[in-house]
Amino acid sequence: MSHAYFITGTDTEIGKTHSAVRLIEHWRSQGLRVAAMKPVASGCSVGADGQLVNDDVERLIAASGQTDRDAMNPYRFAPPISPHLAARQAGVDIDLDLLRQRFAALQADADMVLVEGAGGWYAPLTDTLSMADLACALEIPVVLVVGLRLGCINHARLTAQAIRASGAPLAGWIANQPVADVACRDEVMATLKRTLDAPLWREIGFGG
Repeated sequence: MSHAYFITGTDTEIGKTHSAVRLIEHWRSQGLRVAAMKPVASGCSVGADGQLVNDDVERLIAASGQTDRDAMNPYRFAPPISPHLAARQAGVDIDLDLLRQRFAALQADADMVLVEGAGGWYAPLTDTLSMADLACALEIPVVLVVGLRLGCINHARLTAQAIRASGAPLAGWIANQPVADVACRDEVMATLKRTLDAPLWREIGFGG
């Protein structure tokens, strides 16, 4: 069975996909067969073939070399809103069992699988399930992407605590800087390293 990780973030728009792409590129450079999975994506546009296309999904496909979009991204919605709301508007029920099946199929043909959630740890997947429930159902460790900006220390500590409270192992964290300037950046990083109690996997600078 392949190794697998679930990547989540301290918020939306803090660089989960960017960080995922960097991990995929690193693993592929080591000769590993890597599969990415984006279970649910909202904010999609209509592609040339008339199908919904998501920019984050396309970046993951480009990095991993996968060709079956439906296998790695079972649910796509047009409105740029929370997936559970987008699914409700589309009249679609997001099926946790289907997501598990798609994940297992990817696992069977890869050395490494990286599953990217939408939004943060408790972002709703359905009216009764969250991204946390999905990660726990897949039974894989979590990598937390911390967006380096004002408020990130609190967000990171709360999210790390929530991950552990859910029963999921926190494998490590990635510091990604989505803004050009971060006040007291070195001190912020030192505080995160001291308080998160998990290994720092990598540090990605602005535009890096």
